[in-house]
Amino acid sequence: MTDDAAVPELRASDADRERVAEVLRDALAEGRLDMEEFEERLEATYKARTYGELTPITRDLPVAGVTPPPPVSLVKEPVQSGSWAGRILGGEGSSSWAVAVMSGFQRKGRWTVPKVFNCFAFWGGGEIDLREANFADHEVEINCVAIMGGVNIIVPPGVEVVVRGIGIMGGFDHREEGVPGEPGAPRVIVNGFAFWGGVGVERKLTREERRRLKEERRQGKLDRGGSQSLGEGFADHRRMLEEHREWRRDLHEQRRERHEERRERHRERRDRRRDGEY
Repeated sequence: MTDDAAVPELRASDADRERVAEVLRDALAEGRLDMEEFEERLEATYKARTYGELTPITRDLPVAGVTPPPPVSLVKEPVQSGSWAGRILGGEGSSSWAVAVMSGFQRKGRWTVPKVFNCFAFWGGGEIDLREANFADHEVEINCVAIMGGVNIIVPPGVEVVVRGIGIMGGFDHREEGVPGEPGAPRVIVNGFAFWGGVGVERKLTREERRRLKEERRQGKLDRGGSQSLGEGFADHRRMLEEHREWRRDLHEQRRERHEERRERHRERRDRRRDGEY
């Protein structure tokens, strides 16, 4: 098939929904959508099951600055690396180094990871979040030097991680090593030196992806529940308990994230006050 209109009932994939979400994020950044409109459309995107439900979401938005604005094309086009192909851009990174001396640094959100990223933390800490990042190459290297400080690296599922750092009275986190990468996904090499400090590596979903997966699980349970008989009450009770536990885990994670955000804002205010004294 070559025409989106001819396949409105074709089931949409996660990659299709992410392509639409990308257009919505660009529209928010350009001021074409306000936050309320963005959240409404993003929620509709992750709930969409078919192309017919996805297409109207971006019908009035431009794609990559093209005018007049066409709708997002949902035609399956061959790409050499699947859904990761659009995130490996080539060229230079948007940031190539970071320093934290008795303070902190953070790289997160939509940024481009260069082929080599260098960071240094002394009596301070830093966070390098790659979950929404693009990559300058299929293989990138993050060099960390942590002296009485720490650096935390967050990678999305599907990315291969290799850790080669050296620790003296400190250490590098190897827990995410050995997990095979998805076809076309980038390879992240963590290198460097830690003295009385540490470099952590963790694999996490974004908040939007966790919300989408939770909604899909909930919808799946509702769909299964419609065909159950009354004799399955015990199984229903167990599922309710599991949903309650899942809700508590999500609530705990949200509180932890809010706490981290408040702590980061406090640290930034403290750094600005200190810089103003000198």
